[in-house]
Amino acid sequence: MPADSEISTRVLTVSATYGAGGSVIAPRIAELLGIAFFDRLIHGEETRSVDKIVERLTSEEREQAPPGRILSGLSNLTSVLGLPVPSTDDRDPRVHLRRQVEASVGRIATGDGGVILGRAAAVVLAKDPMSFNVRLIGPASRRLAQAMKVEDVSKSEAEARLVDTDRAWARFVTRLFDHDPADPALYHLIIDSTVLPLERTAEIVVAAATAFWETRVNA
Repeated sequence: MPADSEISTRVLTVSATYGAGGSVIAPRIAELLGIAFFDRLIHGEETRSVDKIVERLTSEEREQAPPGRILSGLSNLTSVLGLPVPSTDDRDPRVHLRRQVEASVGRIATGDGGVILGRAAAVVLAKDPMSFNVRLIGPASRRLAQAMKVEDVSKSEAEARLVDTDRAWARFVTRLFDHDPADPALYHLIIDSTVLPLERTAEIVVAAATAFWETRVNA
């Protein structure tokens, strides 16, 4: 592998369905690569649970709220994410939030790089030549079993989280960026992380990303 000085900023994005082990695998990938890890929250200093973001989104979906209420909910999201709330002059809060997400991901890509979990980073960095984009998936039944083990929760709680989380994040990406996060065209590697040990999955991703970056440098 070329020395770090020979490689441009390395960015690895991880999009993970619920129960696929993203919260375990992504930081482990960063550790193995020796680069920073950035979680789903926009600001590193933000400590609120990502579940609060999911709850804000899914509540709107369950109620099938009209566009005005949906936009209001997205506006409220900015405060959950620790971002400035758009002024009443903004016609579409989604634009404000999208720009904040893009800026957050952009700072990482143009800085020292790192592993980014969520944030629609694969969409934002789709044209970045040094961004290696990964999607972690698995059948619902196996993701459910893995989530129960990793999070130490009951089956009923894991089932509720699986449905709500997958739906909420999919609609979050679709609304803000007009992309389906499940679109295989967004990713360089899609792996079923429910059939391998999480550590082994992280190692496979690291090997694939390293080969990808070497190819880019030697092109």
